[in-house]
Amino acid sequence: MISSVSTDDLACCSALLDALQNLHGPALSAALGGIASGFLKRPGGKYLSGQAPEGDMLKQAVGHDSEHFGYYLFPDPAATYSTQECQRLAMLAGFTGRLLQRQADTERRARSLDQIEAKLEQQAQILNQMHESVITMDPAGFITSWNRGAEQLFGYTALEAIGRNVLFLYENEDEEDSLADMFLAQGGREMEVRRRKKSGETFWASLSLSVMRDQHGNPIGLIGYLNDITERKNAEKLIHHLAYYDSLTGLPNRTLLTRTVDQALQEARQDSMHGCVMFIDLNRFKPINDTLGHVAGDMLLVEVAIRLRRALREQDVVARLGADEFAVALFDIDKDYHPGFVAQKLLALFDEPFFIDGHELRVGASIGVSMYPEDACDTETLLRLADIAMYRAKQGGENNEGGYAYYSEEMNRNTLDLLRIETGLLHAFEYNELLLYYQPKVDMLTGGITGAEALVRWRHPERGLLLPGEFIPIAEETGLIVQLSDWVLDAVCKQARSWKNAGLAPMRIALNVTAREFTRSLPDRIRAALSRHQLGGEWLELEITESMLMHSTDRVISIMEKICSLGITISLDDFGTGYSSLSYLKRFPIHTLKIDRSFTMGIPEDTNDCAIASAIIGIAKQLRHKVIAEGVETEKQFNFLKEAGCNELQGYIFSRPVPAGDFHRMLLEGRRLKIIGEHPSLPLDDIGF
Repeated sequence: MISSVSTDDLACCSALLDALQNLHGPALSAALGGIASGFLKRPGGKYLSGQAPEGDMLKQAVGHDSEHFGYYLFPDPAATYSTQECQRLAMLAGFTGRLLQRQADTERRARSLDQIEAKLEQQAQILNQMHESVITMDPAGFITSWNRGAEQLFGYTALEAIGRNVLFLYENEDEEDSLADMFLAQGGREMEVRRRKKSGETFWASLSLSVMRDQHGNPIGLIGYLNDITERKNAEKLIHHLAYYDSLTGLPNRTLLTRTVDQALQEARQDSMHGCVMFIDLNRFKPINDTLGHVAGDMLLVEVAIRLRRALREQDVVARLGADEFAVALFDIDKDYHPGFVAQKLLALFDEPFFIDGHELRVGASIGVSMYPEDACDTETLLRLADIAMYRAKQGGENNEGGYAYYSEEMNRNTLDLLRIETGLLHAFEYNELLLYYQPKVDMLTGGITGAEALVRWRHPERGLLLPGEFIPIAEETGLIVQLSDWVLDAVCKQARSWKNAGLAPMRIALNVTAREFTRSLPDRIRAALSRHQLGGEWLELEITESMLMHSTDRVISIMEKICSLGITISLDDFGTGYSSLSYLKRFPIHTLKIDRSFTMGIPEDTNDCAIASAIIGIAKQLRHKVIAEGVETEKQFNFLKEAGCNELQGYIFSRPVPAGDFHRMLLEGRRLKIIGEHPSLPLDDIGF
């Protein structure tokens, strides 16, 4: 060790510090060699980084704390240097090693800081490039960072936001009470929240919170990730409204009604309360809708909904089930009187006309009532039973004015019978349970068979042979009438083809057509059936009713003309029982008038029936139409109609409706009408039973 430091030594130390601070590489090595020469006052000193060369020379390693940097070298053999010189060189090497280590540490820290800064800059760029809003907060909720996504979402710059408490973004400052709960010591949480922008606009945001922790795992703040979900929430709201509310009237729909009433029923069950469900169906709505159009119909439904809602209490439920059907649910009521009073109140709403698009419209309503808990304990059953009661009310109303009726078990039995018939009719098509009977038409003068009316029968597996009146109305109500009419049309054509193949001359087989079947597709369906069985139109006749001629006159005439162009004749059935008008006979291509059996039955005793029948025959003759009377059963009826000029008859005086085989046998035998006295029908063996 050197006991004292000279001025030259201080100069060398200063030079060493200056070299390490300012020089690098070969320049530093050269400077260190010169400093060593000056420190030992011997020429030829060098500094060499890395490994020392081989050879007999003075060498001193430069390093510190097991870290090696290089060597100080002098060219002369080591023996030529004194101990003091070797010590001084060792001291210089140690000092140089410490300085080099400090420099290396400093450089490493600098590089580490550079890397950290680069990462921070990269993260900042990533955060700013994210569309998601990212905010960091300290444990007290004061904002510590604010990315560009947050600027775009809220409208505040980072300078405006950082340092402020996050509460200034809340739509409702009452959330402050839950702020402490948000800063959880463990984990984070996700939620949907309302927030306010700088512009004052509020919006829905999806907020995800994560806890920031220090190196010891202690929470030091939160990271909040926010996304604007306003569009999604609005879409959810719209979907919810579409799912649970009627788009036209704004009333709850059937789904929401069921949920609401089911919940109310649970409360009623706990409190032993009574309630009821009302099923409301409008009367005369369809003619208004068909005549004035769907826009006017929709406006009418909206007005009905408004009247219903205004007439009831706030806690009462009003819903639109669809079309012109509404429902009302009442709870906490007097079971004996309240429902009836409310039903009368609702019916009174329809006493005043509705003014729609310049039209004064009057509609009625029919209301069915089912009681809770007497009739049922769930919404769907209560609705079903109220629907059954509504149909009874509709049937009991006068002039289609409607009324109201309470559900009874008898109604349910009748409805179940109808349902069984509907279901069985579907099976009837599949299992070939339907068949046709034919009632002959007879010429008044010759007594010979001129044709027949095809009448469908149903061989019911349990109830036996059913007549049309037992299932045709149900088929019309359920829409099965079209399928049934197609079956009848095909079966008649198939049978006519069989008779043609057997050598029989063409004759008119009459088919009854309902209003629901009489559409623009009917001529094409008939044409296809004739073509399928290779028949001409001279084999068919269509029987229609007067009510079918009352609406859409031009459309009806167009359909009738297309049917007549196929060679098919048209008969006006039940003439005189409906809204008879001579204009029908003039404008429509009708070939035959059919006198209804309600007039035939009173002949000749009832002078009114005789007058009506004679008038119909006289009108037909003037217009050159053929006349046929149905329901003829006695010789007196036959004689009167023949004398009046009726062309044909149809009734028990000649034959009941019979199967196709029996009718074929009549034709082959040339069966003719023989008046042998007044009787309701011929002997059964005479007609082949």
